[in-house]
Amino acid sequence: MPAAALEINGLCAGYGPTRIIEDIAFSVQAGDRLAVLGRNGMGKTTLLATLMGLTTRHSGRIGIGGEDATSMRTSARVGLGIGYVPQTRDIFPSLTVEENLRTGLKGRLPTALDEAYAMFPRLRDRRRNYGMQLSGGEQQMLSMARTLLGKPQVLLLDEPLEGLAPVICDELMALLGQLAASKEVTIILVEQQIERALDFADSVMVLERGRTSWTGRPEALRLDRALVDRLVGVGIH
Repeated sequence: MPAAALEINGLCAGYGPTRIIEDIAFSVQAGDRLAVLGRNGMGKTTLLATLMGLTTRHSGRIGIGGEDATSMRTSARVGLGIGYVPQTRDIFPSLTVEENLRTGLKGRLPTALDEAYAMFPRLRDRRRNYGMQLSGGEQQMLSMARTLLGKPQVLLLDEPLEGLAPVICDELMALLGQLAASKEVTIILVEQQIERALDFADSVMVLERGRTSWTGRPEALRLDRALVDRLVGVGIH
């Protein structure tokens, strides 16, 4: 399936009566890349979870590929083509790598597992290892590969580089760059490694206390170090 556009308007959501994000509005064209930045606790994870239908939505509209997904259950949003790689990775520790991957096939033939092994050769080497036996980097690869096996039209990534060695970060970002270049998937990336996020994104949105405080091109943010320090709290080198 081709990449899908996102259209978000007036989105307010949180957990139960508690609101975390307020009046969020943005759009991402099919095949484009949006980086969502901000200090810790500003609502970035809640935004992605809301797009997946995992929070309490108080108001606003979520459009996916021209479809109104606002009131859809999570399973229906997955059916529309949304894939989610959460910060917690959420692999099954008591299943092998191959068994974990099979849960992401979504009706595809088992031969599709070769796609995952081509993306991440070390998963082929570990295919009989249990999830609990993998390193943090390998668990992240497994979580990402499992999601990509479902051929998502929209890919939501919540801090995929957190806690990983630089060489693993390089490997993951190279793969994401290849995916993005294909224009076959729309990508929303939440990431604390600002330099890598700006290198990757077509556009940037910064959240502050659950609201959008800045939007624009990555080049504009990169050139304004004072703005980066104020909004994100991490300088660019």
